[in-house]
Amino acid sequence: RVVNEALTHGPQYVKRRGVDTVVVLSVRDYEKLTSQKPSFTDFLLSAPKIDNDADLFERQHEYPRELDL
Repeated sequence: RVVNEALTHGPQYVKRRGVDTVVVLSVRDYEKLTSQKPSFTDFLLSAPKIDNDADLFERQHEYPRELDL
């Protein structure tokens, strides 16, 4: 019964003497939890490379209007 509940309703907590002891979960849920995720550094290093001379931000050539204070 616990296995069927895990398959249809997600992880199932099993208690021993009133204390949560183990969790039964589907293989799909387990694989999601244990799948290899890149480190933050690897994620940043895998970003597309850009040309160093590229103008990434459009420059504004207008000056602010003058105000009487």
